[in-house]
Amino acid sequence: MKVIDTEFLVVGSGIAGLMSAIHLSRHGRVIVMTKKELAESNTNYAQGGIACVMTSDDSFDQHVKDTLIAGCGLCDENIVREIVSAGPARIAELERMGLAFAERNGSGGARYDLGREGGHSRRRVLHSGDITGREVEKVLLAHARSRPSIQIIEHALAIDLITSGWLGLPGPNRCVGAYFLDRGTGEIAAIRTPHLVLATGGAGKVYLYTTNPDIATADGVAMAWRAGLPIRDMEFIQFHPTCLYHPKAKSFLISEAVRGEGARLVDESGRPFMERYDPRGDLAPRDIVARAIDREMKVTGAPCAFLDIRHKSPAFLRERFPNIYEKCLSFGFDMARNLLPVVPAAHYCCGGIEAGLDGTTAMPGLYACGEVASTGLHGANRLASNSLLEALVCSHRLAETAAAFSRERPDLDIPAWQTGSATPSDEAVMIGHNWNEVRTCMWDYVGIVRSDKRLERAMRRIRNLRQEIRQYYFESLVTSDILELRNIAAAGELIVRSAMMRRESRGLHFTLDYPEQAAPPPRNTVICDPPGEFLPDE
Repeated sequence: MKVIDTEFLVVGSGIAGLMSAIHLSRHGRVIVMTKKELAESNTNYAQGGIACVMTSDDSFDQHVKDTLIAGCGLCDENIVREIVSAGPARIAELERMGLAFAERNGSGGARYDLGREGGHSRRRVLHSGDITGREVEKVLLAHARSRPSIQIIEHALAIDLITSGWLGLPGPNRCVGAYFLDRGTGEIAAIRTPHLVLATGGAGKVYLYTTNPDIATADGVAMAWRAGLPIRDMEFIQFHPTCLYHPKAKSFLISEAVRGEGARLVDESGRPFMERYDPRGDLAPRDIVARAIDREMKVTGAPCAFLDIRHKSPAFLRERFPNIYEKCLSFGFDMARNLLPVVPAAHYCCGGIEAGLDGTTAMPGLYACGEVASTGLHGANRLASNSLLEALVCSHRLAETAAAFSRERPDLDIPAWQTGSATPSDEAVMIGHNWNEVRTCMWDYVGIVRSDKRLERAMRRIRNLRQEIRQYYFESLVTSDILELRNIAAAGELIVRSAMMRRESRGLHFTLDYPEQAAPPPRNTVICDPPGEFLPDE
């Protein structure tokens, strides 16, 4: 088996992964491993922008306050303040790298065309039209490819972490590398490293309907859980309220910035309804808006709600939202003349691997950055456009911390991958069936509105599925499909168990059995199981 040595391994190629790699490349050799093309990531699909205080009528205190309100008491205020206050320096760094944010009059300086999104009390969202994520990704990719100390391995899927404890070595348990599958050749190899960064993104594909790309299969969270790390607050799954409702749209996201520019949520007769649910109306935080749409659909029997921005001119909409405008037009909807049918879809995982601001986890040698990490910034509900800000700040801190430790490769042998009596799969239909069953179960029972009965049903089904998947995993040669199925099933169980532990409604977790918030102080839900394929009935 091939074993590759490197000083730093970064798994994932979104903003968290690429910025971590760029910063780390100043201190040693970095391998960036991504399971598809380098540009395929949640970052690439981010339309809104990056929330940051940039004007004199805004303040760090106000941004902190908005974040804490959205997070419903579960944010770590010190973490929030550090990330918010570090934002302008990281924005300046992006601009030095070549990223151009939209400006109000094109005159340069600090005259940015700032957007406003749900939960924000000020306009503070920097953007590059409605393709901010794509523009960020393009700039970072160019820098990563230009660095001779960065090696990029595409079409490679991490299987599991390699730890000193699993190898039976004395001393504290630490991460020393990872096994991975070369999706092109089908071969399994290992990377040995003293510093491994998980920047694998989110878990949207755990649900039947999602705004996320196909790569969002909770790989990092699942691997960390199997390695025995604490996983925090996985019940808080953010459902984006406004995804285009069309059979061929594949959950195309209509950015919250559209409502920031005055769009209203209305029923099929054009009547606005958000003021009945929250005094902030259409600019209430996402959890409130998603539940309101879900409620309207259930009460009226309508298959969707609608966005109305017909009061804006075609010229304005084409300039401010060029990608969204053209995409909607391709499906037969002119934003300037038609109501846009929308439904909620799974969008962002606010929980994840328990990690510090600098990415450090409970296991030495392992770091988590971006959506895969739970730093304390988002609490029970992420404030819109705070995620890219978090990735920028935390990747910078991560590199500073990792560079301060030894970069000598672990002096140990990594055993070759054992296939045992595994054979090529002749039951691929099982993977497809179980894949759909996991996602349908999560959508039906662990969605926007939950209950004890729904969660109990979900737990029974998910655990039965995990038994089947594990048996299939050990009996068949490894493929990317079985690895991703294994991971979404693991993440599904983590979400269900976390939701069952939270006997209250808070932020993104709303349950019919406990519709009110519990008495303070609010508590995090933390799951930390022994290393291995945790199944409690064995």
